[in-house]
Amino acid sequence: MDAVKLSVLDVAPVGTGYSATEALRTSTELAKRAERWGFHRFWVAEHHNMPGIASSSPPVLLAHLAAHTTTLRLGSGGVMLPNHAPLVVAEQFGTLQALHPGRIDIGIGRAPGTDQVTMRALRRGGGAESVDEFPQALGELIGFVTGRFAEEHPYARMHAVPGPASGIEAGGEFATGEAPVWLLGSSGYSAQLAGILGLPFAFAHHFSGQHTLPALELYRESFQPSASLKEPYAMIAAGVIAADTREQAKRLALSQALSMLKLRGGNPGRIPSPEEAEAYPWTPAEREFVESYQRQHISGDLADVRAGMRELRERTQVDELMVISNVYGHDARIRSYELIAKAWGLIEE
Repeated sequence: MDAVKLSVLDVAPVGTGYSATEALRTSTELAKRAERWGFHRFWVAEHHNMPGIASSSPPVLLAHLAAHTTTLRLGSGGVMLPNHAPLVVAEQFGTLQALHPGRIDIGIGRAPGTDQVTMRALRRGGGAESVDEFPQALGELIGFVTGRFAEEHPYARMHAVPGPASGIEAGGEFATGEAPVWLLGSSGYSAQLAGILGLPFAFAHHFSGQHTLPALELYRESFQPSASLKEPYAMIAAGVIAADTREQAKRLALSQALSMLKLRGGNPGRIPSPEEAEAYPWTPAEREFVESYQRQHISGDLADVRAGMRELRERTQVDELMVISNVYGHDARIRSYELIAKAWGLIEE
């Protein structure tokens, strides 16, 4: 349907009555099918202390997915850099690149991907990094990945291994192919920083849709060519739920909305089943939340999803569209992505 590439964002959702083992098996099956269907890349996201999300360790999961695929580009969407030392991230992804050359992306986020208490447990030091510290950490990561620091930098003679010093190319896919580093964001800050640094930018439209257009505009206005990227390259992650009928999609969407409601209320858990969502005693305020939340998403049957995705791409003019279909159940999850592939013209109807 469109020359714009289509990709997958996955968080290995764990539903009521399912285990993390089952969720990760579904992610593996989904990656294999996504490759066969023609999706361009498959990213997994770092979250912590969320029983309904099993993707807490992207590098470990990516190693498994890469071993079960052959051509699909794989990456983090993202690794939350403030939770990790840049050298550790560079060596984890350098190892992945050494094992699977030319297939690995490093998507970097600035948020903790969790609540404040869990953040302190992750970082041990207890303090959150300031806005000013994130660009420095990101710069260090890029330096380790590319093998280049300024001569006066304290890490100028330090190497990430595996990495360029051990014969491992960075494996980027744009321009010179130098660095496979993306900057992720849900605000203008990350958009502007990605532009200034000349990095590809991925925006979290699925939970910050009201800020999508201003962020994309700021990214494009701020963009400065770099060794990694000569022209701006923007991707958005969109929430899409597809089913064989509108009624089925509506039930799946209500289940997902209840999961998000509980998360926002500080009570994260496994994704409730559609039956649980229908039986839930919704208050008027909660109904209003659901309506507002679902306005940022695309859901329905094949025709609805095709129209919604086309409209979103036209409105945003993105270079690539990434979809997340965070629904309850193995079969429904696989089927949703299959219908999305059909809606985009990757496979025949």
